[in-house]
Amino acid sequence: MWLRTSCKLRFDIKTPTPFILMLRPRSGDQQWVASEAYILSPPVSAFEFTDDFGNLCQRLVAPPGDFMVSTTAIIKTSDTVDIGHGGEFINVENLPNSVLKYLLPSRYCESDFFNEMATEIVLNHSPGYDQVAAIERWLRENIRFEPGSSSFPSSAIEVNKVRVGVCRDLSHLGIALCRSLCIPTRMVVGYFHTLNPMELHAWFEAYVSGRWYTFDATQDTKKGGYVAIGYGRDAADVAIYNQFGPSVFPYEETVSVTLSNIT
Repeated sequence: MWLRTSCKLRFDIKTPTPFILMLRPRSGDQQWVASEAYILSPPVSAFEFTDDFGNLCQRLVAPPGDFMVSTTAIIKTSDTVDIGHGGEFINVENLPNSVLKYLLPSRYCESDFFNEMATEIVLNHSPGYDQVAAIERWLRENIRFEPGSSSFPSSAIEVNKVRVGVCRDLSHLGIALCRSLCIPTRMVVGYFHTLNPMELHAWFEAYVSGRWYTFDATQDTKKGGYVAIGYGRDAADVAIYNQFGPSVFPYEETVSVTLSNIT
């Protein structure tokens, strides 16, 4: 399907403020960026770089006053989500070097605390894809997805304790459970068509049978329409913006995902 994505952020800047933004999707195995626009108002100099996870990031210093960041893109993405029942677990010694970092505990995914719990959840499921699917199903049945329930990232341990969270929080727990079983798992942030309420979304991907598969505990059915902006170990790696100095929060944040008429 062809989608038009957009995100607008407006800030009231009090003092010159350094930002690192992550708002440009890039073409990859499951999406193609046909066109895009990136507007900074007022115009400021920006420097783009690729971070350690392959994400496109933009550095700039926002001047005092009203500051706006607006992005739009036309993207072709899959109509469906690939399903890999029976997908094989890959022994750690045979994994590509590039995925090894997604085995380790991270700031919000304390996987070293979850092996016993994960082992119970995946009991009688074949190692690999079926284990991750069992974890996704357990999350959906046991952790209440409640948009707006948290403003700041919660760690896997915290989410498991309170049993409620936003998409980011459910992903943290899913990632920690999978990593505890030696399955490389990463967090993804981006857009999702038909999400309600519409906002930026988070899900996770697990590496089995030599490729990444999408999992999303907030959705009852597998369906396409995902557009990835950033990949990382957890929310600390995939923030759409980081600012430095006195705290600044957007007073306006508008996200839109609609079908495009490109054929």
